[in-house]
Amino acid sequence: MRKGPFIFDSYALLKLFQKEKGYEKIAHLLEDIKKAGVTKYINAINVGEIIYSTKREFGNQKKIEVLANIERLNFIILSASNNLIFQAAEYKAQYSISYADCFVLASAIEYKAIVVTGDPEFKKVEQLVEIFWI
Repeated sequence: MRKGPFIFDSYALLKLFQKEKGYEKIAHLLEDIKKAGVTKYINAINVGEIIYSTKREFGNQKKIEVLANIERLNFIILSASNNLIFQAAEYKAQYSISYADCFVLASAIEYKAIVVTGDPEFKKVEQLVEIFWI
């Protein structure tokens, strides 16, 4: 396992919580992170993305379960400071990736974290951060 810390994109956690194909790789990574005592982050913007997409797709009860899982997994939820918002906006202007993904990118750079994702948009910025592809 890489040393970390790790920051999870909503793509990775949605895949895990919905038990989509390949979710086992994420579950194993989370086990390894826990055993190693490595820090794992998620940005508050990406938590919001998980909330709205889960509620829209599966309803309020599933949304509550997903939030409980995020809490249970002991993620450090990073707030969106003004500096982070401005940096994410700069990345959005420079690269053709979603604004929420720009928050993952900006947070990964700030916290020197490995991005956990399977979102192909991150191929456009993989020269900027280390990526754990799922």
